[in-house]
Amino acid sequence: MKIGLSWLKRYVPIEEDAATLARDLTMFGVNVEGIESLAPAFTGVVLGKVLEVTKHPGADRLSLCTVDAGGARPLGIVCGAPNVAAGMRVAVAVEGAVLAGGLRIKKSKIRGVVSEGMICSESELGLSENHGGIISLDFDGKTGMSLEGKLGQSEYVFDLEVTPNR
Repeated sequence: MKIGLSWLKRYVPIEEDAATLARDLTMFGVNVEGIESLAPAFTGVVLGKVLEVTKHPGADRLSLCTVDAGGARPLGIVCGAPNVAAGMRVAVAVEGAVLAGGLRIKKSKIRGVVSEGMICSESELGLSENHGGIISLDFDGKTGMSLEGKLGQSEYVFDLEVTPNR
């Protein structure tokens, strides 16, 4: 039988993490055969703030963005999204990040300009099929903070063994 952690929390106050809860349930006689995380599959994505947006000199549909991603200096990122604007709080995949499709982010030249990361859309993070523009985040937080577990659904599903005597 499969049950979600959020469903369980509607009926019982739970403060433990999923692994601790699984161990406790097993100790109380409800064997947990497995735990599945439904969290979006990305790493290395941080909260950023777009400081400046200018037109790319070598492309009509690209912009050069200066983004504060919490590092020692702002990053220069080439962006193709039509909705990017100065002042936006965005999801930034920094160098070394891995996105939902398995894409690993590295410093690269795009039409002659070095891009030091990627400003992400919902589809690039595996949150939805929407790839029409970048995500504008409306929650507070310090630039550079990790967005793992903060975006999308971070649900756990427990696979419980139903014994014949229950």
